[in-house]
Amino acid sequence: MRVSILTREYPPMIYGGAGVHVAQLVPRLAALSKVDVQCMGEPRPGATAHPETFPPDANPSLRVFGADLAMVAALPPRDIVHSHTWYANLAGHLAGIYQSIPHVVTAHSLEPLRPWKREQLGGGYELSSWAERTAYQGASAIIAVSSAMAADIRKVYPDVDPAKLHVVRNGVDVSEFYPDHGTDFPATIGMDVTRPAVVFVGRITRQKGLVHLVRAAKQFTPGTQVVLLAGSPDTPEIAAEFAAAYDALRELRGDDVIWIREMAPRSGVRQVLSHATVFACPSTYEPLGIVNLEAMACETAVVASRVGGIPEVVVDGTTGSLVDYDPERATDTTYVTDFEERFATAVNALVADPTKAHEYGVAGRQRCIDEFSWEAIAAQTIQVYQAASDYHAAHA
Repeated sequence: MRVSILTREYPPMIYGGAGVHVAQLVPRLAALSKVDVQCMGEPRPGATAHPETFPPDANPSLRVFGADLAMVAALPPRDIVHSHTWYANLAGHLAGIYQSIPHVVTAHSLEPLRPWKREQLGGGYELSSWAERTAYQGASAIIAVSSAMAADIRKVYPDVDPAKLHVVRNGVDVSEFYPDHGTDFPATIGMDVTRPAVVFVGRITRQKGLVHLVRAAKQFTPGTQVVLLAGSPDTPEIAAEFAAAYDALRELRGDDVIWIREMAPRSGVRQVLSHATVFACPSTYEPLGIVNLEAMACETAVVASRVGGIPEVVVDGTTGSLVDYDPERATDTTYVTDFEERFATAVNALVADPTKAHEYGVAGRQRCIDEFSWEAIAAQTIQVYQAASDYHAAHA
């Protein structure tokens, strides 16, 4: 089977969970089928890259569409085309029509559930939403990365044929993320590995809830370090909002608050996660949350919002603690403040009980080994390709 993977992100240019997913999936798929990769951005080994430069100075969505068209033109003859995120969905949809082949979509998020993207894209948000909706309606198969995501797809796109919908969860490479007791990177950033630490890894977006974490951290047990490996703000507005919250926390906690703006090396992230008492994931929207798996694989307890697919990863009371959050009340300041207080309480409980935190961490790594192997995910993806081929043939 000849498969083209269409994606915006591909190593070494990865900034989100979809990029991690593609990077891990492709080599496993390559052991089972013939795979090529079409990505966006600068040239890099192992993929054909298409720059987001046409039309110049246009809205980012239009420049993405330009790269999508370049992907379609560059695509060799294939049996399956598989797109990831709205950035590549239009390319997958058009390629499927152009070559008369099945198009498979992996749903890492849904544009209608991310209305804050309008801040970043303006009218381009309407275009990204249109591209996603059109691709989902035309696809021969849709892979949801969690059961919660599958439910969201059914709700947001009720016209999509349920027969096209499949659940294949994200995974984690436990040979890359494991308990690493090295201290060179923590020392470089000023993290004291002998003291409790709460760690966040991710982008500065409304989706990841980082502002909520920084506000909650005002209530963390004194002496608890807060280590933020956070960059790539979506907009100047969210960057300014986060910076203000960070400055207020820094004024209160001083050097116990560490913010690393540059992307850390994977080995450094592994060391920081391994020395964390708690990994914090205060997301307001999360289809699954690969970063939670990476923390668990490093034997780190997780405190996370009970949203989206997170409960399918973090087992409350076994691998971490879940804190209820209602996205429908995101503009209710009283409710949001209460959420931040409850989040701080859950973190403080584990900081006060390092034995339990360690037990959660050990259980979390074992769960990653047992349930989230990329080899199994690749095999399940091949099964979806066959189902897509059957669906395409039946509806041609």
